[in-house]
Amino acid sequence: MRIFEAIGIGVLGAVVVLLLLFARRGLLARGGGTIEMSVRLGARVPGRGWALGFGRFSGDQFRWFRTFSFALRPRRILSRRDLVVTSRRVPEGPELLALTSDVRVLTCVSSRGTIEIAMTEGALTGFLSWLEAAPREAASYRMRALPTIDDQAVS
Repeated sequence: MRIFEAIGIGVLGAVVVLLLLFARRGLLARGGGTIEMSVRLGARVPGRGWALGFGRFSGDQFRWFRTFSFALRPRRILSRRDLVVTSRRVPEGPELLALTSDVRVLTCVSSRGTIEIAMTEGALTGFLSWLEAAPREAASYRMRALPTIDDQAVS
């Protein structure tokens, strides 16, 4: 009889944990603007270190939360003011064990370093649109140094 009680308590505990994870996801995704994606947290072993999560657009910030975590704070925060996408590729080799073949891996650089993110083509389109929609004053130093059409007007 005690074995059945232990199994019942274990099943009940697993259900409670899953309900808490879904409630957290619903709370953090409230208001829309979320996409599913993976972030590479560790790059020591080639092709490994990917963590599943979801990102939320919040003004000039993109906040990434791990799926299987109870934390209410984002694990990573990307600011579009200094984020630059340096490359885009398909998953390769051992990455195919953690990622599906329909995602694209972006390598991005910011003031905090390099980060790799993986998302589907649809999510990628939204992410790149958000990134390119940065206000003019947020453009990189190289872009600010270029003359605009107004600056080239003949006096």
